[in-house]
Amino acid sequence: MQDQIWLTTEEAASYLRLKDRKLYELVGQGAVPCTKVSGKWLFPRAGLDRWLEAGLANPAGLEATSPPPIVGGSQDSLLELAIRESGCGLALLAEGSQAGLDRLVRNEVAIAALHLHATPDDDAANLAAIRAEASLHDAVAINFARREQGLLVAPDNPLGIDGLGAAVAKGARFAQRQRGAGAQLLLLSLLERAGVPSGRMVVADGICATGQDLALAIRSGRADCGIAARAIAMAFGLAFLPLVWEHVDLVLRRRSYFEPATQKLLAWMRSPDMAARAKEFGGYDLSISGSVRLNR
Repeated sequence: MQDQIWLTTEEAASYLRLKDRKLYELVGQGAVPCTKVSGKWLFPRAGLDRWLEAGLANPAGLEATSPPPIVGGSQDSLLELAIRESGCGLALLAEGSQAGLDRLVRNEVAIAALHLHATPDDDAANLAAIRAEASLHDAVAINFARREQGLLVAPDNPLGIDGLGAAVAKGARFAQRQRGAGAQLLLLSLLERAGVPSGRMVVADGICATGQDLALAIRSGRADCGIAARAIAMAFGLAFLPLVWEHVDLVLRRRSYFEPATQKLLAWMRSPDMAARAKEFGGYDLSISGSVRLNR
C-alpha cells in the first residue's frame, strides 16, 4: 500500500484505521481528500497524509502558532486576481521571492509565492531553495502556473534592442528590482550566462518593488528596459522580448494546506475562470497548475 498513489475505499479505511461507514461520512461532509472515477471513490495517499498531519494535536506549550493569512513573496498579476476572485480572504505582501521564503520560515506568512533562479533553465530552483531550509521540513510546494518572463522595452522599441547583450551594449538604462526578487535573480543569471559582466549594465535610478513599478519606470522614461512577465508588458502597452518560462510555486506548511482560505484559493485555481483569465493576461501555461511539486 505504501507504493500506491491512489487508494480504494477499503484500502483508505484500512490506512486510516476507520470503518468504511465512517469514511463515507467524512466523504459526504467533504472533510477528506478524494475523487470519484466511474462511480468509485479514490483517495490520494499523500493527501490523506497531509489531512492527518493537519489535525495533529501538540503537547501543551508546543502547539505551533498559526501564521497570519497572508501570501508573501513574488508579485504576479494572475495570482493577485485569483486571491481576489476566489474570496479566500488572504492578504498580499509582494516583496520578492526570497523575502517571501524568509517570512514563511519565520511563520510571518501562510503562503509564499516563489520564482527563484539558479540558472535560467533550472526548473528546480524553487524546490532546491525549500529543501535548503531545514525548518521547512513540512513544506508543500504547489505549482500555481508557468509564466513567461522577458525584457520589457518602450513601445515600438525605439532603441532597437533585440536582447540583453544588445541592451547592455547600447547603454540602455535597466530598471532594477530589489535584491532577492526573482526577476532580479533572473537578470543577473542571464547576464552571467551570456558572459556579460553585470558591472557594464547601466542602472536606472531607484528600485522597483514590483513588476508594475518596473513597467511604470519604463513608461515614464526613467528606465529603458527591465525584466518582467509578459502579462505586465501587455497590461502597460510595452514591447516584450521573450526570454524564459519559469515556475511560480505556492509554498506552505502542511498545517496550512487544509485551511479554508487555502482550499478556496486552490478550488478557484481549478475552475474555468482561472484558465479564462490567464488567457486574457497572456504569457501563462496552466498545464500543471495545482499539481504538488514537493511534499516533504
